[in-house]
Amino acid sequence: MVPPIPAQRPTERIFHGDTVTDPYEWLRDKEDPEVIAHLEAENAYADARTAHLASLRTDLVAEFVGHTQETDLSVPTRRGAWWHIVRTTEGHDHPAFTRVPAEDGATEAPDVRPGEMLAGEQVLLDAQALSEGHEFFSLGGLALSDDQDLLAYAVDVAGDERFAVTVKDLATGEVLDTAVQGAGYGLAFSSDRQWLFYARMDDAWRQHQIWRHRIGGEAADDQLVIAEDDERFTIGFEVSRDRSTLVIQAGSTTTTECWLLDLADPTSTLRPAGGRRAGVEYAVEHAGDHLLVVHNDGHEGFALATAPLADPSAWTTILAAAEGERFEGVEAFASAAALELRSGGLAAVRVIPRAGAVEVPVPSAAADDAAPGADADDAVTASAVADGSADDAGGVTGSSDDADPSALWDVAGAWGIDHGGELDSVWLGANHDWDSPALRYELTSLLTPSTVAEADLATHATRVLKRTPVPGYDPELYVEKRLWATAGDGTRIPLSVAMRREISADGANPGYLYGYGSYEVSVDPSFVPTRLSLLDRGVVVAIAHVRGGGEMGRPWYQQGKLLAKKNTFTDFVDAAGALVEQGWVAPDRLAAEGRSAGGLLMGAVANLAPERFRAILAGVPFVDALTTILDPSLPLTVGEWEEWGDPLHDPEVYAYMKSYSPYENVRAAEYPAIFASTSLNDTRVFFVEPAKWVARLRETITSDQERRPIVFRCEVVAGHGGRSGRYAKWEQRADELAWLLDQIGATARI
Repeated sequence: MVPPIPAQRPTERIFHGDTVTDPYEWLRDKEDPEVIAHLEAENAYADARTAHLASLRTDLVAEFVGHTQETDLSVPTRRGAWWHIVRTTEGHDHPAFTRVPAEDGATEAPDVRPGEMLAGEQVLLDAQALSEGHEFFSLGGLALSDDQDLLAYAVDVAGDERFAVTVKDLATGEVLDTAVQGAGYGLAFSSDRQWLFYARMDDAWRQHQIWRHRIGGEAADDQLVIAEDDERFTIGFEVSRDRSTLVIQAGSTTTTECWLLDLADPTSTLRPAGGRRAGVEYAVEHAGDHLLVVHNDGHEGFALATAPLADPSAWTTILAAAEGERFEGVEAFASAAALELRSGGLAAVRVIPRAGAVEVPVPSAAADDAAPGADADDAVTASAVADGSADDAGGVTGSSDDADPSALWDVAGAWGIDHGGELDSVWLGANHDWDSPALRYELTSLLTPSTVAEADLATHATRVLKRTPVPGYDPELYVEKRLWATAGDGTRIPLSVAMRREISADGANPGYLYGYGSYEVSVDPSFVPTRLSLLDRGVVVAIAHVRGGGEMGRPWYQQGKLLAKKNTFTDFVDAAGALVEQGWVAPDRLAAEGRSAGGLLMGAVANLAPERFRAILAGVPFVDALTTILDPSLPLTVGEWEEWGDPLHDPEVYAYMKSYSPYENVRAAEYPAIFASTSLNDTRVFFVEPAKWVARLRETITSDQERRPIVFRCEVVAGHGGRSGRYAKWEQRADELAWLLDQIGATARI
């Protein structure tokens, strides 16, 4: 089997007196029939090189399905006069979003069962029906009007994360509006239901404008609310918990600025809420009679402050993060505030009671924010962070008293939610009622399936509402633990590790190590059902929490970015070494995986220490980083200069990035087997990056490519997250894991 060999058509890149000849840059043009033919040849080669794994792929898909309760539902979530539910159905790729009226005076959720609709339950949106006829389908946002009579939803059928928006009357089923096309993330109604707010992208795929569309009108008549002209910043919005206010936030990787817009007066002037100061990041939350602000002004790990509604910029800090902590956000309620943070390398929630019997103005009793959540495997879940219906921002209703509100909070009486597991991650769930006596949260670990629970705000008692059922899973068969590696500079690197209980540190086990390490993103130890297929084949599964991520606080991120970026790569290599040196993994049976910026990590460590790894999975990998960051017209460029540095204008940054960018540094050495995957319509990391990288690998490395092949697969209809729909995603994952298991000699179940 001979891999496809693209033609070499040299182009020159000259910056800072350095000339680079690139023979494969011509592969960038996806409109070129020759490029498409090459990608098709790569897919055919990948099919041929993995044909012997067909039976294993079938087994893996069967295991994935077998560990999933296909017909299931979410815990009902109260929104005003309705309980909202998300239902999945066996054989369906996408969920249905439903609701049922709440009984008068009822505080407990109705008794719901998989596959059984309740009396009076209504289907708001059947995503499976909407997806019919589309090879790719993704929901990018759902929003309800205050009275919950109108629904707006955004759909992407190409994978390029540009959405067509539909507004529907839920009472009649009539489609009221389809004028907004090519929108970004975020949808929100004005209080009077006359206007819909949405975002637009520029040519570099930067969300740069917020627009106001009159429902039923023409898109040509839409009104610009605000434009962000600084190319380092993207802009988005959320709706306050009481639905009074649109909170708009522009942000770069180091600076944010917020504005407030009264949704009862949707054409009014924006109100500044903190201004823009270089290096200051903050977010605001409405707390009834004042604002809560999480900010980093003078606090590396961030701090919690209060601010009067009359002067949102007058912050009074009431609690600062301790060493090793990082405050991430806050939600306010009538009797408490819930602070999301990182502590000890894990996601956590700390509850701060209100001080004494303080009377707090109750926000307007409108229906709560927009759409119900989605199944974890559906694309809408990944989009919910940017959904304009989110309820974790501030508003402008309540008292405008200028009095200092800092005394309203009993910081000394703060308490944490903890289930005692060494790798437990806890974060806030869906909390919509201002005066709720309980706080809903979510809990998971490597071996704990996603769990919805709640804590009583008065007694601090917790109870589990639902643990995601995992058929055929017995947690007693496995163990999880925290291990540590020591980096070359002495820094201790945490690893989250799981394995079968019978596994011992005998130096013979196959291993799998995952990493990311960019943008202060934390890869928390969470339960992923597909990993059971690795564990049940004796694979030691680990996550390396390397610098550049946010697991260990803000300094952890700062030590893995800009001119310290190489720490991310050496940390991962040292984590791999620790697994081997401590006897958990055989030196010739360790596989690694990273995706997107984690794919950059994979390419970098393949060049840095190819002997450490037997196989590498690189998903939508950012492996031609220098070429991309030098081109301001591309996504991941100007806005990324605060993450990677600006090689276009700074020769030191140019030289540093060139010294680690994977495509620039492939060398004549024995490399691991490599499986690279991408999507033709990915707008975050263009397909050309792995296409060029694979071509250079094959022509340069000295390893036996029959025994350690370089395989490249390009999904023709998909996005940055790969295929859409849970069954198609399972098939794609089985393709990758079958290859990986074959390479590390772990195809048989133990």
